[in-house]
Amino acid sequence: MKRSLQSAKLDYLSDTERYFLVVREMAKPVWLDSGNSSADCPQRHIIAASPSASVVCYQGMTYWREGEELGAEKLSQPLLLAEKLLGGERPAAEKGGMFCGGWIGYLSYDLARYWMPLEVGDSNIDVPEMVLGRYDWAVVVDDSAGTAELVGFMDEQAFSEIRASFEAALAQQSTISSTQPKAHSLSFVTEKNQYLDALDSVFDYIREGDCYQVNYTQRLDALTDDDAWDIYLAMRANNPAPYGAYMDFGDFQILSSSPEKFLSLKNGVVETKPIKGTRPRYADPAMDAAAMANLSASEKDRAENLMIVDLLRNDLGKVCEPGSISVPTIFDIESFATVHHLVSTVRGRLRKDAGVVELLEACFPGGSITGAPKLRAMEIIDELEPVRRDIYCGSIIRWGFDGSLDSSISIRTLLKKGSDLHYWAGGGIVKDSNAEDEYQESLAKAAAFLDTLKLRLD
Repeated sequence: MKRSLQSAKLDYLSDTERYFLVVREMAKPVWLDSGNSSADCPQRHIIAASPSASVVCYQGMTYWREGEELGAEKLSQPLLLAEKLLGGERPAAEKGGMFCGGWIGYLSYDLARYWMPLEVGDSNIDVPEMVLGRYDWAVVVDDSAGTAELVGFMDEQAFSEIRASFEAALAQQSTISSTQPKAHSLSFVTEKNQYLDALDSVFDYIREGDCYQVNYTQRLDALTDDDAWDIYLAMRANNPAPYGAYMDFGDFQILSSSPEKFLSLKNGVVETKPIKGTRPRYADPAMDAAAMANLSASEKDRAENLMIVDLLRNDLGKVCEPGSISVPTIFDIESFATVHHLVSTVRGRLRKDAGVVELLEACFPGGSITGAPKLRAMEIIDELEPVRRDIYCGSIIRWGFDGSLDSSISIRTLLKKGSDLHYWAGGGIVKDSNAEDEYQESLAKAAAFLDTLKLRLD
C-alpha cells in the first residue's frame, strides 16, 4: 500500500516518560529527549520503537535487515546503505518541522575509521560502531506548545492500528515508580599521572607544529545493580539537556545528556554549534556569575573556540555552496545544570549535489571533540588514549524520510552494558592550557554522572 504522511493528536502529558513506557518493552525503543530547551531546540521529544529496518556496523562489517531480508557486507561507507534503505518515496517536508519517521540511532566516534585513513582497532566494551533503526512512526511531544502527536510516513491502515494500540496502552498505565540508582567500584581507565603525562605529549606535538589543538579524554568505569531506565530518569532530573537521549538496544543502553548540537540540515541549510570553553556552576550566585564572566573574557577559551569554528567552516566548505558559510553568533555563553559553556554557530547552504551522507562524511566526527587539524589530532588521540571512545564523541542522530538531519555530539553520555557503566570526559588542549586545570575541567564535566549515581572521587 502507498505510504503517505499520517498524524493524530494524543492527549498531552507533561510527564513525557509515560509515552515512553508504552513502547519500552518493544524492540529497540528510543527517546530523543529535549529535557532542557534552547533557542534552536525547543522542548520537543521524539519517542519510537519497533524499527522496520536496521543497519549495524560491527568490527568492519555492515549488517542490515529490512523485513525478512538480511545481509552483510564489508563497506567503506555504510551510510550509503542507510540512504538506500531510507527509500526513494519521501514526504515533501517534515510536518511543521516535526519528525515523521526515518533513521534514529548513533554513530560511534570510531565509525569514521571505515572511511578515514586511521588504524582499525577493537573496542574493549564490544558494542557496534553504528546502530540505526528505521522508525516508520513516532510520538512527538512539544512541551513548549503543550501538544502530543502520533506521526508517521506509512499506509493509513497500519497507522490506524498503531494509534489504537498506543492509545489503549496509555489509558491502561498504572502508577509510574522509579528508584534512586547507585553505582560502586568507580575506577579511572587513565590514572591522573598518566593523564598529565599524556598532556605533556600533546604539548610536545603542539610545539613541534603537528597540531594546534587536541581533544584529550579519559574514561570512568563503575558497576551498578540498577536498571538503565531508573538511571536515565535520575540523570535527566539531575542534568537536563537539550540533546538528551535514551536508547535501548537489548544488551546495551545509551543514556545521554548532551548539551551540544552537531549538525542539522533543514531545507538545505546546515548548522553546527561547537562548544569549546567550560566553567563549573556554583550554588552561590555571585561565584556563578564570576565563573561565567571569567569564561566570557578568557582569551585562551576564545582562541580555542575560534580554532574549531575555523575547522568546521573548512569541513562545511567541502559540501556547501561557495560563499554561503557564515558565523552568525560567536562566543555565546550557554548555561546548564553543572557547567557554563562557550558556544558558537556556523551555517552554510548544502550544495544541490550533496546530501546527508556527504555532509556526515565531510564533518564526522565533530571538530570540537577531535582538535585541529582533524586527522592529525585523531592520530594523536589514537596514540595517547588507552581505549577506544565508542559512543563517546560520536553522534546521536535522526535522519528523516524527507532527507532532514538533526544530531548531537554524544558527550555527557553513559553507556551501560550489563552491570558495567562507562562514562567519558575530557577537553581541548592548546599551547596555553594548564595540565592541572584541564584535569580538573574533565572532572567538572563528569560531575553530573558522579552525582546521579552517588559516586565519590575519594
